Amino acid sequence: MGELSNCTRCNALFVKNVKDICQDCYKEEEDQFDLVYKYVRKQKNRSATLDQVSNATGVERDLIMKFVKEQRLRTSMFPNLAYPCERCQTLITDGKICGECSEDIRSDLEQEEKVESLKREDKKAMTYYNFEK
Repeated sequence: MGELSNCTRCNALFVKNVKDICQDCYKEEEDQFDLVYKYVRKQKNRSATLDQVSNATGVERDLIMKFVKEQRLRTSMFPNLAYPCERCQTLITDGKICGECSEDIRSDLEQEEKVESLKREDKKAMTYYNFEK
């Protein structure tokens, strides 16, 4: 059985199962998805950008980005439905951050691990034991 929760869209109280929105908001999102999909499915609109789709359908950019992130709208079919990287705002078509930011973070983590390893080695080197009685 689900737990009681507030809908993240309308704040209504509902029994939460899988989704974080109530049934009414879910239905509204599905209706908006249908609008977006019908628009981009047309041959002439397949290369539309996120802003063009939003302006043409009246559906908010964030909701369209959610559809793309959930892979309900595949960028292989609609290549210009890119959204900004959460770190640098470069347009991307999957994930939350771009490849460059991902590599920067990975490099920073590796550098931090090296520093921590050196600190542990220095600490071991400074430890001495006195066996005198």
